[in-house]
Amino acid sequence: MADLKTLGLGKTMEKKLRSVGIATAEQLRETGSREAVLRLKARYPGTCVVILYHLESALRGVAMGELDPAVKGELKGWFSQL
Repeated sequence: MADLKTLGLGKTMEKKLRSVGIATAEQLRETGSREAVLRLKARYPGTCVVILYHLESALRGVAMGELDPAVKGELKGWFSQL
């Protein structure tokens, strides 16, 4: 199983993901960015939409600035309903 660091996530994000039960890249892929953010938001209420973009970008293997604007819009709409 690949470490979370293979996705280019920082140490702080890796630590937070581990604290909500996501310890490997495979677990993050299986969980998905939205469920991961739900878990993070429950434990860390200050979790913002940028974290969702960051996780989704990591899962897609692109830089956050390269995330498709339509995908960002969909994620933002979903996050705003939390």
